[in-house]
Amino acid sequence: MKTARVQTVAFVGIEARAVDVQVQIGAGLPTFTVVGLPDKAVGESRERVRSAFAAIGLALPAQRITVNLAPADLPKEGSHYDLPIALGLLVAMGVVAPDLADSYVAVGELALDGRVAPVAGVLNAGMAAAAQDRGLICPFQCGPEAHWAGVQVLAPKSLLALINHLKGHQVLNPPEPPQAITDDILPDLSEIKGQESAKRALEIAAAGGHNLLMVGPPGAGKSMLAARLPGILPPLDPQEALEVSMIASVAGGLPDGAIRRKRPFRAPHHSASMAAMVGGGQKAKPGEVSLAHMGVLFLDELPEFSRQVLDSLRQPLETGETVVARANAHVTYPSRVQLIAAMNPCRCGYLGDPSQACSRVPKCGQEYQMKISGPLMDRIDLHIEVPPVGASDLSLPPPTEGTTEVAARVEAARAIQRERYEKLSEGKTIRTNAEADGHVLEAAATPDEDGRRLLTEAVDAMRLTARGYHRVLRVARTLADLAGADTIARTHIAEALSYRQMMHLR
Repeated sequence: MKTARVQTVAFVGIEARAVDVQVQIGAGLPTFTVVGLPDKAVGESRERVRSAFAAIGLALPAQRITVNLAPADLPKEGSHYDLPIALGLLVAMGVVAPDLADSYVAVGELALDGRVAPVAGVLNAGMAAAAQDRGLICPFQCGPEAHWAGVQVLAPKSLLALINHLKGHQVLNPPEPPQAITDDILPDLSEIKGQESAKRALEIAAAGGHNLLMVGPPGAGKSMLAARLPGILPPLDPQEALEVSMIASVAGGLPDGAIRRKRPFRAPHHSASMAAMVGGGQKAKPGEVSLAHMGVLFLDELPEFSRQVLDSLRQPLETGETVVARANAHVTYPSRVQLIAAMNPCRCGYLGDPSQACSRVPKCGQEYQMKISGPLMDRIDLHIEVPPVGASDLSLPPPTEGTTEVAARVEAARAIQRERYEKLSEGKTIRTNAEADGHVLEAAATPDEDGRRLLTEAVDAMRLTARGYHRVLRVARTLADLAGADTIARTHIAEALSYRQMMHLR
């Protein structure tokens, strides 16, 4: 009886958990069995491995072959188990030395002709290999992605090339590092004429990481404003870039292995399902709210989304993570996003416009806006009206202030927040005012006496919830940061309250 062990990983959310591939070749009728909660793709690896061996001139022993994926109670999904199973068989057959195989974590899919095909999650597997002080064996196309894990990487094009390298017959060259990243040129804020109040709200949202809802008729520029938000947001720091890239890797790989510093901007269509929005499905992939982690989730035509889909965003917006509950596991994805939403005031889009006659005013507008639940609206910090742009605005010369100037103010406000929360957070990661809560928020956002009095009066007059109260404080803190003020004054509270007027009118 011959046995072998090879290391690989199973993906639970963005975490790559260690899996021990145990291969045993013993006496008995010729069979090939894979156990350890494999899904259909893992079970089918038997035929891919058998065909890949035949393609390079190797035959499986005419004995009983058992492959156990331990721990046995952890579900195994995906095709990346092909390569570690094949490597375990090679060790058990005496083709490859056991100590060589034990030095690596292996992931990869095998084609029928013996080539090693790319798989998702290579960056995450590389990070797991680094934690185990091992190298990584991955497909050739995934070599640049694995480069970021900082481990020794073998990236063979075929199973035969891997065997020859491990036996010392040839040497696999280290994978090429990713090419330099050149981000696309983003649209400039100076291209938008008029809409000064909307630009102000966009700057506040960027400075504090706040959620924003824009309401206005068709053609007012809501989508144009949202598209210019990434340009005024600060770039991702190295830790944030790694988190974002690990999510992208699990979702299907990084293009050319490149890690970008630009914040994600996701704009799903309003026909998106709940699984597409928050993740899940048969293989529990991350959804749009997770793919937008540390960036912007833009929902255009907000009331057209399914009510169920919109309400599924409540937990991610509040906690910064998405928990997908399944029958045999709970999968958690990071989902710290800025929600930017846009909607028309009614179905026809011209509520309040005297030149557009509508026989159902104001009932059509009330019904349309009530498609968005109160709890979701309560989680949106800034509610603004975007009026139509007139001919007088369009004839004006381009604004002198554009993305560069606004981005500088946003970065200055963010720098103030980073310094503040390094002192107050007590080990908890807080990057922006929108993330502050509890005693940290009390310490950072206590208004002066006039501001406190105004906020107290507004709580009763506007029927603010406790969540709404704290969100007003967060926005006021951001307004003070933009103004370079240490204390939240009455003017900051007043402006913050003005962005809750639509919630008050519901």
